[in-house]
Amino acid sequence: MQIVCCLLLHLPLLPLFAQEEFIDVLSIKSFQDSPLDSSFAWIENYQYQDSKTYNLKAHEVCLQAISRSYLTNDDATIAKAHRLLRDWHDATKVFTFDSIIYHDLKAIEYYTKINDLEAVAQLNNTLAMDYLGRSEFKKGEEALFRALAIFETLGDEAGIARAYQSLSLFSLYMQEPERSIQYADQAMALFKKADDYIAMAMTYLRYIKSYTLLEQYDKAYQAATACIELCETKVPADALERGFSGRDIAGRAYSFRGNLSIATQHYELALEDYTKTWKMSVEDYGEDISAGWRGEMGIACRYLGRYEEALEHLLAATQLIESLDQQSANIIDYYQEIAICYKALGNHKEALAYQEKAMALKDKVYAEKVATLEKETFAKYETGKKDQLLASQEADLAQKAYTQKLTIVGTSVMAMLLLTLFYFFRKNQQTNTELSIKNQENELLLKEVHHRVKNNLEMVSSLLKLQSVKTNNDAAKDVMLASQSRVQSMGIIHQKLYQGKNLAAIEMLDYFKNLGENSLDAFGLNEEVEIIYNMNPVELDIDTAVPIGLIVNELLTNSLKYAFPEGDKGIITLSLKEIDNKQLQLVVADNGIGKPQNTAPRGTGFGTQLVELLTSQLQGTAKSDYQHGTQWSFYLEKANLN
Repeated sequence: MQIVCCLLLHLPLLPLFAQEEFIDVLSIKSFQDSPLDSSFAWIENYQYQDSKTYNLKAHEVCLQAISRSYLTNDDATIAKAHRLLRDWHDATKVFTFDSIIYHDLKAIEYYTKINDLEAVAQLNNTLAMDYLGRSEFKKGEEALFRALAIFETLGDEAGIARAYQSLSLFSLYMQEPERSIQYADQAMALFKKADDYIAMAMTYLRYIKSYTLLEQYDKAYQAATACIELCETKVPADALERGFSGRDIAGRAYSFRGNLSIATQHYELALEDYTKTWKMSVEDYGEDISAGWRGEMGIACRYLGRYEEALEHLLAATQLIESLDQQSANIIDYYQEIAICYKALGNHKEALAYQEKAMALKDKVYAEKVATLEKETFAKYETGKKDQLLASQEADLAQKAYTQKLTIVGTSVMAMLLLTLFYFFRKNQQTNTELSIKNQENELLLKEVHHRVKNNLEMVSSLLKLQSVKTNNDAAKDVMLASQSRVQSMGIIHQKLYQGKNLAAIEMLDYFKNLGENSLDAFGLNEEVEIIYNMNPVELDIDTAVPIGLIVNELLTNSLKYAFPEGDKGIITLSLKEIDNKQLQLVVADNGIGKPQNTAPRGTGFGTQLVELLTSQLQGTAKSDYQHGTQWSFYLEKANLN
């Protein structure tokens, strides 16, 4: 298991003067009458304020500076204005990455006109990082290649090294660890030549991640050790690399090395490294804000069987994350680890509670991912409108400039104006076409999300199957096979979503047929057992389909395992019907041996608990009947489809 912890940084607010006073200054538009350099100086020294009104007023000053820069007809001034507004957007995050990237591209355009190659190269490097923020890895990589070509032309070895280091990072994000290592090698050679120790340390982190992805744990461990030694012996105390100090980088290296020890089952070594990371963070940032690192320590203690100590660390980490209201992937793992510890200590009530918290948070994270896709679609649409507004503003500025020269150029100005208007008309049409294409891309992206979730679930299923083959404990093997079956039932749902036309609903008859076929194949009972689907097609949203799928999977598995002993032939019937617009009736029945009286429960009982939990989640009721085989009947609430 690989745990990735993030550093928690505090950014202090340092206003130049009182917020109310500054808004008053803006309201009288004092910057319109001041020299343009004064506006530029103010933008360069702008400090972010936690006030939407304040920041939007400040944005007016920035736009005012852009407008005035165009009136100068000086490409260098226009380039500087766009670059400053790009930095303002990056510092405030008031608008989306689209705004940052727009001004990146405009600044590059005007710096190219004045042949300022160094500025063009630096901005392409910056543009790549902004594309990274939007997960547009290919565009970011192309920007880095442009920067690299210019740095090579200028003979700027420091710039070349930074470009290679960034290319190594992009390769990691694109899951290409071999290429990441190649770029890291080129960057490392130049950093060594310049004795840039902190940049070398950051590059070692690229090696750690790349070798870990390749499962070359020895090389990853060596890179982590080299990174730590470099930070502790060579990196200056005041040096910074991408905002991180040498101690920050060393702390991450200790954490990564701990992950490698977990992967290779050296749990004592992992605990030592995790503890070092935590202690370094306590020294630099204080004990309260460093509690997040204790989650890793808790996992190591859990592997060592020190459950009470593990609980102490894991609870401290989750309390910090919950208090900060962060959407951290780690907290789901921590909830599950806490459940394991409570179960080992015999506290099944708390174990179930934390397992439920983990499942609920997973559902919430998934729902938020879908919501984020919807918001991104809307944001891109709004960005398109904003780009049209900026284009219109540029047209107005150009028209003013032409008007000033009207007496000189006469009819030529009119002709140029008509050409300009035609150009922006065509540009507006192109923008609308691009918006339509982006909407289609987002639909494909949502399908890709379901596809990747399904692939990840298949990977989890394969890992469970592989582990079950290697274990000699029959009880553990049964648990892992049951878990594999549950994971497969969820994977089929995501497969149906990305293969179907409706991304919001699953057709349950087809889903049950796939689930039944997989279950019969898994138990090798295709000839002995027949599954009858007594139902019409029913479409359900994913929030309803997943719990129902897990319920049916549990009951199918129980029937196939226990209902037909010694190869008896049998029939299993599945039925799902809509009672009304809000309720569903689910029936799972078999004509097997039923449940003989005075017999001990079979299995661990977790499957029954899971069925009860899922029924409660859907605000339903369940009833079982063992007179003629086994029959489970459910009345469940149906969610409305949007």
